Amino acid sequence: MTTNRVEHIDDRVKIKTVLISVSDKTGLETLVPGLIRVNPEVRILSTGGTFGKIREILGDQADRLLTQVSDYTGQPETQGGLVKTLDFKIYLGLLTETYNADHQDDLKRTGALPIDMVVVNLYPFKDTVASPDVTPEAARSNIDIGGPTMVRASAKNFIRVASVVDPSDYPAVLAALEAQEGCTTLALRFELARKAFAHTADYDRAISDYLAERQIDDIAACYRSSL
Repeated sequence: MTTNRVEHIDDRVKIKTVLISVSDKTGLETLVPGLIRVNPEVRILSTGGTFGKIREILGDQADRLLTQVSDYTGQPETQGGLVKTLDFKIYLGLLTETYNADHQDDLKRTGALPIDMVVVNLYPFKDTVASPDVTPEAARSNIDIGGPTMVRASAKNFIRVASVVDPSDYPAVLAALEAQEGCTTLALRFELARKAFAHTADYDRAISDYLAERQIDDIAACYRSSL
């Protein structure tokens, strides 16, 4: 397999398109207006309950600035929100490299946008399994798939994309954007990537530890089956 090697990047990347999909909606009322303050034309892609919360925050500006991911991709969410963001246009937008001509051609071919920032936090798996009466099925259903995938994709592409996983970082990120005329710097993106990978590693470790403590009889007892 040929590995793509990047030799030229931009230190500063203007935040034009942001994807926001969070379980913990703390701080959105600070983050969203702040993003608009640094770029009045910013485009926000969002999903589910996050979309509703941002629409409420934006008010009259929502129709101009906010787009549901399903409208952007052309693929409706599955019932119950099982699949929302796992789409080629999303991951092309996250992984595309500015100076890769093939990537730029793919963007034009698909009508995809480069996504410059991802704001994601994950289903509360640790909180769920902390309950003494949690069932294996409740734990299983709280294993996030799309969230970690977006975090990993954006963090991998820190040469262009900022991956924001912690609501407590919103004020610092906004301050950095204001200081850089609405741009992220490589130093900021790299620091956020380090935190993002630590976040997904911790998340996967919590899942692994939970499953390691279960026995097959515990699992089978949750389901009607022919076992």
